[in-house]
Amino acid sequence: MKKNILGALLVLSVFNAHAYEWTGNLNVFLGQKALDKDNFEPLDEQTQFGVLLDFKKENWPVSFAIDYLSSSDDVTENDPFTGLGMAIELSTTELDVGLRKIFDGSDSRLKPYIGGGIALIDVETELSLIGFFSESVKDDATGYWLNGGVYWTLGKGFNIGVDLRYSSADIEDVDIGGTHIGLLLGFHW
Repeated sequence: MKKNILGALLVLSVFNAHAYEWTGNLNVFLGQKALDKDNFEPLDEQTQFGVLLDFKKENWPVSFAIDYLSSSDDVTENDPFTGLGMAIELSTTELDVGLRKIFDGSDSRLKPYIGGGIALIDVETELSLIGFFSESVKDDATGYWLNGGVYWTLGKGFNIGVDLRYSSADIEDVDIGGTHIGLLLGFHW
């Protein structure tokens, strides 16, 4: 459901932006999420993919931000007695909604930014004894996110940059957020 809402918001935002003097950025995020090592090792270093969107009227001081991030990692271990493999996969998805301040200095191509807001985080753990059974456990929590980064706008609107963020949301005193770092590629309008 969250994915459908996010997709609709992204499409509507981009198509309506030009008609109403809106400006913004749509960037793809590729990086890594680090979860709390004490609670999630060996699945605490996850590959992460996402989409970051911000948009505003040209004269507004801050942008609305809607970011979607998905991360996962898996491990398979063989039981020494039976030789059967036990696979564990841990994945998280985040829908981060809030505000982002983009600092346009004298070099309008170089744009540092900061942001923050509400994080809606889902976590899923899937366990399977290869060849016998599979079980999945899902949960979600609401928390917060903070981010900062910088991107360069090249040519008429191609963005390249880096993003660093932190998110936090607790399920039974276990934080399913983490530290995120990644590269950005996208466009500015």
